[in-house]
Amino acid sequence: MGHTATAEAGSGGLTATEHRLANGLRVVLSEDHLTPVAAVCLWYDVGSRHEVKGRTGLAHLFEHLMFQGSGQVKGNGHFELVQGAGGSLNGTTSFERTNYFETMPAHQLELALWLEADRMGSLLAALDDESMENQRDVVKNERRQRYDNVPYGTAFERLTALAYPEGHPYHHTPIGSMADLDAATLEDARAFFRTYYAPNNAVLSVVGDIDPQQTLAWIEKYFGSIPSHDGKPAPRDGVLPEVIGEQLREVVEEEVPARALMAAYRLPHDGTRACDAADLALTILGGGESSRLYNRLVRRDRTAVAAGFGLLRLAGAPSLGWLDVKTSGDVEVPVIETAIDEELARFAEEGPTAEEMERAQAQLEREWLDRLGTVAGRADELCRYAVLFGDPQLALTAVKRVLEVTPEEVQEVAKARLRPDNRAVLVYEPTAADTTEAGDAQDADAAATDDTEEAAK
Repeated sequence: MGHTATAEAGSGGLTATEHRLANGLRVVLSEDHLTPVAAVCLWYDVGSRHEVKGRTGLAHLFEHLMFQGSGQVKGNGHFELVQGAGGSLNGTTSFERTNYFETMPAHQLELALWLEADRMGSLLAALDDESMENQRDVVKNERRQRYDNVPYGTAFERLTALAYPEGHPYHHTPIGSMADLDAATLEDARAFFRTYYAPNNAVLSVVGDIDPQQTLAWIEKYFGSIPSHDGKPAPRDGVLPEVIGEQLREVVEEEVPARALMAAYRLPHDGTRACDAADLALTILGGGESSRLYNRLVRRDRTAVAAGFGLLRLAGAPSLGWLDVKTSGDVEVPVIETAIDEELARFAEEGPTAEEMERAQAQLEREWLDRLGTVAGRADELCRYAVLFGDPQLALTAVKRVLEVTPEEVQEVAKARLRPDNRAVLVYEPTAADTTEAGDAQDADAAATDDTEEAAK
């Protein structure tokens, strides 16, 4: 089934058509003949929120296993074939999904579709103890390199565990624990694949210099015979009160280059107008060097060397407003915290100025257009809105919705949510006597999503 591609108001002329195969695979196509390239993006509706206690990290581990060969593609063949054809590829895991993607010269589109279909339909034919042990070691090494052995590396894990209570599906991050990675068995991986890697649990988008009729014919040819699977359990409920109700706090003493104050505020769910308003509020407060917090802490007071405030959008649980400040010299954290609370209280009381609204909306508009302006970015956004919100067309009007948010809505969400009793706080105190300047604020989105570059090795 499909529908005609009609540009919606606010879509910038971008169009997409939707189709569904008999086995349940949802397909979204978007023509773009500007350059002779095509992007293939496949989202599976499975992430770390679907994992159970004792098996954290399984979704991310399985993302790596998907690059270890399938029925017709041996070993590292997926990387070799795509890169040999002039394409690029990767995969990532987040709380709410696992995705795989290739950007190819347009005439190599069929190859990418065949490769994705082969591993969706026949990965179990190649999944064995050797590939399991190989990728278990890769993921454990990734954890060491990106989390355990770098300054502030476990901050995202710690704050997530504070912001979402024990037993909540978002309490743990996609990387998983070392103990759970060691405990995962080959049968765990096989059961995971049978449960979640089915066509009726996936969305496939193809964007770029394509012939829609030919593309659909290839998709039907390669994906159409893969059987559906109806045994997927519903994800656990992620509902929480809008406000935490108290300030949760943890102090970490580690060998870090500077004192740091990090905080996670509980914010509205992704896909809501209130979430867009929160995004604008955080952009005004901490989105770049023109933001209020940067001007106050770094430029005026000179008590910090970095100050950022960003939004981790989540659909199945409250989103997180991620604050990250690195102190300057011997400045104590309470000095920073007092200044932050003063700025947040002032913003809640006065709201944004017209100039701040214009600048923040322009900044978010540019970020959205950057994503939609590339075939790979648009393919990913079409999948995201299809999987998380049921409608890929929403991706094409996201900019319009951000521009419709009013200053009053921005002030309202700041007053309701950016409060001391609605945050989890992490304080880093260096164990060494001397402190030095720290780098840029940590990117919450990057911390929440693990890619599989290492799988090629």
